[in-house]
Amino acid sequence: MAQYDLVVIGSGPAGQRAAIQGAKSGKSVALVERREVIGGVCINTGTIPSKTMREAVLHLSGYNYQNIYGVSYRVKDKITMADLAFRVQHVIKTEIDVTQAQLSRNGIEVFTGVASFKSPTLIQVTNTRGSIDLGAHTVVIGTGTKPAASDKVPINGHTVVNSDQVLEMPELPKTLIVVGGGVIGVEYCCMFSTLGVRVTLIEKRPRLLEFADQEIIEALSYHLRDHRVTMRLNEEVHSVEEANGNVIAYLESNKKVTGDSLLYAVGRQGNVDELNLAAAGLSSDSRGRISVNENYQTAQPNIYAVGDVIGFPSLASVSMEQGRIAVAHAFGKPVSSNPSYFPFGIYTIPEISFIGKTEEQLTDEDVPYEVGVAYYREIARGQIRGDTTGRLKLIFHRDTLDVLGVHIIGEGASELLHIGQAVLILKGKVDYFVNTVFNYPTLAECYKAAAFNGLNKLSRN
Repeated sequence: MAQYDLVVIGSGPAGQRAAIQGAKSGKSVALVERREVIGGVCINTGTIPSKTMREAVLHLSGYNYQNIYGVSYRVKDKITMADLAFRVQHVIKTEIDVTQAQLSRNGIEVFTGVASFKSPTLIQVTNTRGSIDLGAHTVVIGTGTKPAASDKVPINGHTVVNSDQVLEMPELPKTLIVVGGGVIGVEYCCMFSTLGVRVTLIEKRPRLLEFADQEIIEALSYHLRDHRVTMRLNEEVHSVEEANGNVIAYLESNKKVTGDSLLYAVGRQGNVDELNLAAAGLSSDSRGRISVNENYQTAQPNIYAVGDVIGFPSLASVSMEQGRIAVAHAFGKPVSSNPSYFPFGIYTIPEISFIGKTEEQLTDEDVPYEVGVAYYREIARGQIRGDTTGRLKLIFHRDTLDVLGVHIIGEGASELLHIGQAVLILKGKVDYFVNTVFNYPTLAECYKAAAFNGLNKLSRN
């Protein structure tokens, strides 16, 4: 049996950062990954492939320049799934190489195989060559998630796929049914509709992305409809079948939706089936999520769980931070973090990014607030980039002028947000943006314009 100070299960963003934090703390670290390649879902089937595919879609479709050169402008007339996959595979390989080098540089020993608990401090790793036992004072579970399955939707990997199988589709469909209006479903809906695919989006809730600001989501919904997306909200799939070369989705409301292909993107399930959690004195809920405290400790004090396997918000950026915080806590290293200030980046077309409170939350909390809005079309950089539909929304306290939230829709939103993030976290006030000079022409000027817009509303009251 090999003994380590820390054993990390899973090599996604959470597991990587947990392992590296352990190594930086001077501890002996083992990392267990069931795949032959490291990186987890993030690098191999999830975040990196989908965001790379998005960039390929934007480039090949000429989307960012259609406002300038016309809606018929395209870099490539006939775009194929192979075109999209080519760029994705290049980025995946590079990211795997970078991650392997990072783990090696930090002296982290990587084991390939399926991990399962034999006790809270003993883990068995099994692969085609046999098994080995790893002893650990501290264990971090970062096994991530897999697409949830449904008896109503028979996945075949070709015409009916889940989010891990999108790039395996043999060809770009002319019509696509997307079941699920969460982050994954909406992101792929945007990509395919940008390529000219007629998409029908089915979501059982009354609106998309309910955790985001309503005005921003209304703007996104407008863009989707403008790209000929049909949204079936408050609808649920009863069954799916294939007939005459088509995929047919029957809805609970007796409607019928037909398409060439169907993407099932309703939720994800924690990868816990093979962990033998019971041997460690642990359990998971019906969706495979493990409960943790504010330090990401499970019911067993020496076992931590981080990343998507603990549930919302299931963001790669947040998973990285959770891994770092968990191991720092385990080894008594000082660390501070405020989950309420974690930023969100949703890679729809156009992008959405936000931090802090929404108008709906502040209204429920009876907080007096004002809103300032800036539109990309009024900023020189917006015209130069050809993005005239984006907007930046600042929410601030009417009395103290403290920044309470920043919400952006438009290309570059996830980068632009970080200016507002810094001001919000450092307890800045909205007049900071008025008194700061931003480079010209940049989208950062939106902050100044939004601040003036909001403060002018106060002066009129």
